[in-house]
Order: sequence, then structure tokens, then C-alpha cells
Amino acid sequence: MKLAALALGVAITAQQPAPAAELKAKFERRVQEITARLDGVAGYEFVDLTSGEKIAHLERETFPTASTIKLAIVYELFKQAAEGRIKLEETMPLDRSKAVGGTGVLVEMGTPTLSIRDYAVLMVTLSDNTATNVLIDRLSMDAIARRMQGLGLGATKLRRHMMDTAAARRGDENVSSPDDIARLLQAMPPEGIELLKKSKDSRLRKGLPPDVETADKPGELDGVRVDAGIVYAKNRPFVFCVMTTFLKDDAEGARAIEEIARAAYEYYSRLASAPLGRRFED
Repeated sequence: MKLAALALGVAITAQQPAPAAELKAKFERRVQEITARLDGVAGYEFVDLTSGEKIAHLERETFPTASTIKLAIVYELFKQAAEGRIKLEETMPLDRSKAVGGTGVLVEMGTPTLSIRDYAVLMVTLSDNTATNVLIDRLSMDAIARRMQGLGLGATKLRRHMMDTAAARRGDENVSSPDDIARLLQAMPPEGIELLKKSKDSRLRKGLPPDVETADKPGELDGVRVDAGIVYAKNRPFVFCVMTTFLKDDAEGARAIEEIARAAYEYYSRLASAPLGRRFED
């Protein structure tokens, strides 16, 4: 009798992935429905950091990154610091020739002297374009490109400074793919993750409960909305990357990312709380 019960338990355990597969299929359909309603194009990749499983669409296609390209700068910054090539507490007076508009506060602040760490904080939390240009020049655009190539992230290209409209008109846009961004986030040094966790306004965070820790970087241009990060859902952290382009309505793109974030969090949270894999008790 005990052997029969054990056999039954093993058989049921072997069948238990089927409900999880159905839950996954429902999540995939939900994301597909959201993106199908979008008047534009969306690519995405989600990575379950517990199982390694990926859910993706157009994940290897090239999209404009907008400010999400700053993830590559964060990565290079902390790698150069670890290699002793720069010191994060090194101070640099702002060169006003690098001051540009768009997002941020430095363009309004005269000639402050800040540490490299401070420039990085402004780049991530306020998406400060002036701080970003300071860091690009300090780290070197070529060094960032070599680092991305070394990681095998061939779609990730920092081609211009922030707000360089002449370069953008030439087609020198900053680009990446959902798969590259997801891989970059997984390779990010711990110090970079801590920086990305700092408070910021993002579409990804708007789709999550307020107490869920997230390390992300959003981006936006006309017709483009992007958000990518690691979501630290309880017992089931996951990588989230949604990239949109050719948007007819930018607000619609932002809402789609927020809705997808909410759906992703619900999916991975359910995986964490479900009793799959338990065996029968005697």
C-alpha cells in the first residue's frame, strides 16, 4: 500500500509541471494581447532568475534605447573602478560645454564640482543628460563599446552623446536589443545594481507594488518607450525588459509597459507561492 501511494505520488509529481505550463501560457497570451493593442512595435524578454527560463518576443531585434543605454555606462563605470582606472570619489568641475537640455538639473546649475559617483547618481536617478555626457567622456565611448563587445552584446551600441540631435539625424542612434539588455542586467556588478535600485520614476515601477525592490533604468524618445531592470519579487526575482518603437501615441506605450510589468509581477509571484513539486505526506 505504501509503495502504491509512493508510486502515485511520483506520478502526480511528474505531471505537476502541466499547471505551471498553463500558467506560463496564460501570461504569454496576456502580454501578447497588450502588445497587439499597441499602435507600434514592442519587443521584450523576461528571465526567471530562479529557473533561468526565458519568455521573449523580437528579443534579438534592434531597438532604440533612449536613456536605457545608460545601463552600459553604469556597467563600464564600475568595471573601470574595480580595475583601478578611475576613483569614484574623484571630483570634476562641470565643463559647461557638456551641458545639455532634456532631463536633469545640471544644465541649470552653473559650474558645480562633483564626484564621479555624484554624476552617476544624477544620471541614474534623474536621467541627467549633462551628467551622462560627463561620464561618457571620462570613461570613453570607445571603452564602453569594447566592453559591450567583450560581453558579446553586439546589438548594444552607444553611438552618440545625449541630446546630440545632429548625430541622431545622421542615424547614429543609441541602440540595443531586449536580449542584450537582459544579459547586461544579469552581468551588472553589485555596485551597479545598488545604484540602479535608487528611487526614480519609471513605468516598470508604476506597475509593481510600492514595496518591491527594483533595479532599473527607463528611457524615452519621441515614438520610443523603454524600461528594463531586475525585479526582486519575493522568492522569484526576474529580469524585465520591454522596448517599444514606432509608437503613434507615447502615452499608450508607457501604459503598455506598466500593464506588462503588472502582469509579469503577478506571474512570477504566483510561481513563487505555488506548492508545485511537493510530494504526498504519509
